[in-house]
Amino acid sequence: MLNKIIGRRTHRKLPPKSDPIEPAVFSFASSERVGRPSGNSSNFRNSGSVSNPSNVSSSANNVPRLGGNPQIGGQAGGGIDRGLVHNGTVGVIEPLPLFRDVPVSERQVLFIRKLQICCILFDFSDTLKSVREKEAKRQTLLELIDFIQSGSGRITENVQEELIRMVSINIFRCLPPASHENTGNENTDPDEEDPYIDPAWPHLQLVYDLLLRYVVSSDTDTKIAKRYIDHSFVLRLLDIFDSEDPREREHLKTILHRIYGKFMVHRPFIRKAINNIFFRFIFETERHCGIGELLEILGSIINGFALPMKEEHKLFLVRALIPLHKPKSVALYHQQLSYCITQFVEKDYKLADTVIRGLLKFWPVTNCQKEVLFLGELEEVLEATQSAEFQRCMVPLFRQIGRCLNSSHFQVAERALFLWNNDHIVSLIAQNRSVIFPIIFEALERNIQGHWNQAVHGLTLNVRKMFLEMDNDLFQECQHQFLEKEANAKDLEDRRQMTWKRLEAEVAAKSGGEDMVMVN
Repeated sequence: MLNKIIGRRTHRKLPPKSDPIEPAVFSFASSERVGRPSGNSSNFRNSGSVSNPSNVSSSANNVPRLGGNPQIGGQAGGGIDRGLVHNGTVGVIEPLPLFRDVPVSERQVLFIRKLQICCILFDFSDTLKSVREKEAKRQTLLELIDFIQSGSGRITENVQEELIRMVSINIFRCLPPASHENTGNENTDPDEEDPYIDPAWPHLQLVYDLLLRYVVSSDTDTKIAKRYIDHSFVLRLLDIFDSEDPREREHLKTILHRIYGKFMVHRPFIRKAINNIFFRFIFETERHCGIGELLEILGSIINGFALPMKEEHKLFLVRALIPLHKPKSVALYHQQLSYCITQFVEKDYKLADTVIRGLLKFWPVTNCQKEVLFLGELEEVLEATQSAEFQRCMVPLFRQIGRCLNSSHFQVAERALFLWNNDHIVSLIAQNRSVIFPIIFEALERNIQGHWNQAVHGLTLNVRKMFLEMDNDLFQECQHQFLEKEANAKDLEDRRQMTWKRLEAEVAAKSGGEDMVMVN
């Protein structure tokens, strides 16, 4: 038996000797190269051992050589290793020459080799791990940014493909769970949660800067770039807007805005994708970190809409923007939302009636903070409203304003009274005073009679005086109707009390009679 085993080992084929190859761009003391598992690349985390969302090529000796033919040729990227991972072991990144130290004809090849270095992902949870390698990657990213920004030459198609691949490997990752997911408490206020600060930001920031320089560069051919900045890339970019790191969302906002401006072919798709994010936020999760940034982008987009406005844009207003008032976290993005709504009304004043009725539909009942925000937005919308549109919605509008005037929360009542400080709104009220005075007069009188807050009491007196000076006859008529209504209400209450007393007396008498019968 021992002889058979020895015989098998002696007949085993030895691996063929390979020719010596050029040193790779990077080498590791003990690390392995990993290919992409099945599934979407967005399911990976940027921590620990991370797989790159690309396929592995055969070996590192396929890296283009400096001093050779600078044309990449063959497959895109010249067979550059697509699966390099820093798995926590000590790695060695060999230094590459600066761009100014190599001939112009070889800079594209050098650019790709530097991109390959930047495909390595590091674990930033441990600040003492791979410090030298992290710094080497940071310096390489800075060199790439300077090269793109300097406009040293037209960026070839192969370089653009490798650039977008490197960017995708770095930024498209699984976001850490939000604090409410860690604690299991769904009732936490997002405004009170501490924002998550990504420890990998020193590298992520530079990757975002590089992507921005590439998008805005005059050397970037849009016809070629749209092959790599495609719908899939835009969708994954929008997914990262849910990052809790505000710095990342700010960079994403700038980049997506630039993409929207430069790639006209993507504009309808981007609007539709943002629309879907809003739907999911409004009707499903009510949690998303990037709603404010997305609304900022839309604000500038809406500002550029041509007239007459397309039906698509009006549907977006009705189905997405107005329902964004529904979530209880509206305060986090209300400023941007209010700007978008006002832009629509300023673009097409006929939409004022639609917007105001939409606000009334989602008007808060028990949330006073939201109510104050709604009153502020209502003033901005009324500022851009014309008389014809105002007349269509003034009855339900001032019924709601009347309820706000009588709110026991002094900030709500005070904010509603501030509407009379706006000259345009006062002008609209004056033109339609015969309808508005009777609706609002009772609310003013009740404030004067019994509101607990002195500031509200004083503002109500000022508005009442304004009504008196505006139309004395109408004021007297409204006052007469109010007093008559109050008297009728008092008479009705007195009759009701008398009825109850009579019923109580009859019940008492009947009860007493039954007791006497029982005694007999």
